[in-house]
Amino acid sequence: MTTDDHTAEPTSATPTRAGTYRRESGQGAFLAIAATGIVLALVPIWIGDSRTLMGVAITGLLFASYAISFNLIFGSTNQLFLAVGALAGVGAYASTIASDRLGLPFPLTMVIAAGLSMLIGGAFSWIAVRRSLGIIFTGIVTLTFSLAFDNLLLGQRDFTGGETGIVVKAGSNTFLRQQIPPYYVFLSVVLIYLVGYVVLHRSHVGWAFRALRDDEVAAELTGVDVARYRIYAGAIGGGMLGFVGALWAHVEGFISPATFTFVHVDVPALVMLVFGGIGTVLGPVVGAAVFTYLGEVLASFSQLRLIADGVLLIVLFLLFPQGVVRALRSGVSGLRTRRRSQQ
Repeated sequence: MTTDDHTAEPTSATPTRAGTYRRESGQGAFLAIAATGIVLALVPIWIGDSRTLMGVAITGLLFASYAISFNLIFGSTNQLFLAVGALAGVGAYASTIASDRLGLPFPLTMVIAAGLSMLIGGAFSWIAVRRSLGIIFTGIVTLTFSLAFDNLLLGQRDFTGGETGIVVKAGSNTFLRQQIPPYYVFLSVVLIYLVGYVVLHRSHVGWAFRALRDDEVAAELTGVDVARYRIYAGAIGGGMLGFVGALWAHVEGFISPATFTFVHVDVPALVMLVFGGIGTVLGPVVGAAVFTYLGEVLASFSQLRLIADGVLLIVLFLLFPQGVVRALRSGVSGLRTRRRSQQ
């Protein structure tokens, strides 16, 4: 038995959570990522003439990045971080303040911002392990931080601009403020995040993540350092959120507390991930694509949009309780099985 046997095709006819990921984490995952990248790279050919639609597409990639980062934390180690927006906001405000007020180059400030969010994300995981917090209580702690961060931004008006926000100057004279190039920048981030997710889960770290996700007690009994690997997940995911939050600040050119609120970021990211499939590679991208498109379609409903959103969510989650990626994969597997039985 080799060290890569955990990525092999499972022999059991009944798929398990670990078995599901084993199938997805092989070469097929990289091919799926490549195919996704090619399809998404063609989007500007269809809508590149419209600044509004390009803005929507970029926002969709932003939320795909949020969902991938959240998937690494929650989908891998069952840590419910309800501070996705806050961690992204830490990156955005840190990079903006360091570049515009301290005069540092904004590429450097984005790295610094990612490091700060990484420290905070790792601290959340450390606290959760230290205090033996379960999923719900971890969610409560991180949600409290999210609300506190929002109040901090509103209270420190002289430093953060308060509810009026900050106009971001760094990056204003670069391709980040053009119509199409930012799309490919965010697409590159999404693809890098996806590849990093697969590579990480094919390593010994990914093995430990799956062990924690499936049975934490059994994982600890087999020698997995629960605290270490939870902190790894929280820190890496937090750094990813901080970086993409900082990137958004320099692309959009304006940030405010409303940009990173729990309702505006965490709820959509969670919905996208659950719909696409928690713990799957392409689930976050599929969820972001579907709900970004539906958001534009339902925009015409005006006052009835919230009701339409709610009804649509109920229908979609009833149809795909395990996520659309797993549903499609199960459908393809079932079709192949029927074809083999007929031969």
